[in-house]
Amino acid sequence: MYKLLFDLVFKKMDPEKAHHLAFFWIRLASSVPGLRHLVKLVLAPQDKALRTTALGLDLPGPFGLGAGFDKNGVGIDGLSMLGFDFVEIGTITGEAQPGNPAPRLFRLVEDRALINRMGFNNQGSARVAARLAARPHTSSTPVIGINIGKTKVVEEVDATADYVKSTERLAQYADYLVVNVSSPNTPGLRNLQSVKTLGPLLWDVRQAADRSTSHHVPLLVKIAPDLADEDIDEIADMALHLGLDGIICTNTTIGREGLVASAERIEEIGMGGLSGAPLKARSLEVLQRLRERTEGRLVLVAVGGIETAEDAWQRIIHGADLVQGYSAFIYEGPFWMRRVHKGLSARLRASGFSSISEAVGSAKR
Repeated sequence: MYKLLFDLVFKKMDPEKAHHLAFFWIRLASSVPGLRHLVKLVLAPQDKALRTTALGLDLPGPFGLGAGFDKNGVGIDGLSMLGFDFVEIGTITGEAQPGNPAPRLFRLVEDRALINRMGFNNQGSARVAARLAARPHTSSTPVIGINIGKTKVVEEVDATADYVKSTERLAQYADYLVVNVSSPNTPGLRNLQSVKTLGPLLWDVRQAADRSTSHHVPLLVKIAPDLADEDIDEIADMALHLGLDGIICTNTTIGREGLVASAERIEEIGMGGLSGAPLKARSLEVLQRLRERTEGRLVLVAVGGIETAEDAWQRIIHGADLVQGYSAFIYEGPFWMRRVHKGLSARLRASGFSSISEAVGSAKR
């Protein structure tokens, strides 16, 4: 049914407009308490064996929605209703900004991929913090990650202060906090992945989070798939040295290798970060390298090219404590998480493990 809807309606729409329309319907459905409960009963994971603990958090399953879908924290309950085990909002910057000019989101349907140059369009950390403060908290409140980035107009030398500002405003509402230094769509942002710059930045964010909360908020950094292997090793070593809680691997890529889409189409689209199926191999390589380097001492969150339960399972057995998706959600629709959970449940039981945590890293054991 969704494939037909996608082909007849969404595929013919501007991708960003289609996103806003779909997200509107998700939020509308979740605003009806009885309907939200019914949908969650159908789509959320039912197998208790999928429950897992990571970052000190008790989760109904290992699969969450990556940052970028809900930039401003306006649809958390609706996304949880669809079965995501946790929801990462953002990227949120210190100040509100409109992002890059449209068009800025493009589909490569034949590659099951997206190219975006959104540019961290969001309402800013102060407004998002006010929205999160007004949210009621109950036993069914979803686990929320908050992804923060640099305001575009802020100079690189002032980046740390910008991240600290967002941290002070948002940390108290985060179940975990992510420092995004790997989007290709903010000029100079990826320069912050240099260990000499990144180490002090993360240290200051950690201190700001501790000042702003009465409890430990897990802190992670999100890295690019385009880093050289030696740089990945350096970041892993730095994360261990700083006592970071985890690494999210990986963000979008600036690479365009191996695409089915024509060279003319790629040239027409121009710059932007590529996400979806083409990232599958490299993101898995980065995960495996991080797992070997950190020896299980950091929580690793795998994202990039995860489309099926088998993709998610491969990330788990190769060392991912948690997994995330986004691009496949656009192509698969609202029943995607139900299919992934059922597939993960079947693989977990076939493996002989009694829990997801037992399966993590088992491919190397």
